[in-house]
Amino acid sequence: MENNSETSPIGARSVTVDAVVAVLIFLAGALVAWDSHRLGSSWASDGPEAGYFPFFIGLLICVCSAVVFVQALMKIKTDRTVFVTVGQLKQVMVILGPSTAYVLGVQLIGLYVSSAIFIFLFMKVAGKYSWLRSFLVGAAVSIISFVLFEIWFKIPLPKGPLENLLGF
Repeated sequence: MENNSETSPIGARSVTVDAVVAVLIFLAGALVAWDSHRLGSSWASDGPEAGYFPFFIGLLICVCSAVVFVQALMKIKTDRTVFVTVGQLKQVMVILGPSTAYVLGVQLIGLYVSSAIFIFLFMKVAGKYSWLRSFLVGAAVSIISFVLFEIWFKIPLPKGPLENLLGF
């Protein structure tokens, strides 16, 4: 049998991922419950204190994540499924990497320029469209969005150096 790294089950088992995520969510729920208790999580003479409802939501999160953790432990010897294969992880990274760069780009160069670049590169690399079509669609979507939000609806969105240069 050939070992194909694109589909071979290399990586963390599903039960391991379940257990780790359950612990992380439990910790988040415990933090919510602890901080809510610090604010006041009981019933006062005039009603619930500020942390009353968040405290119980935090406890509920802890209970649910503990159940998931126990379920993962109970399946640890029998469940051999892999959480993600190398091929699947590559597919996720094709989307996650550019999307992360886009979010950072919005902070640095504004929404419209980042969107034009994101659409252009995504169409060119992932969609295999021509350079001209990718450029035209990226530019058109950003220009139409700019006119729609900034000029017509007067909704200010994150802008960068280009928009500042143009006086917006």
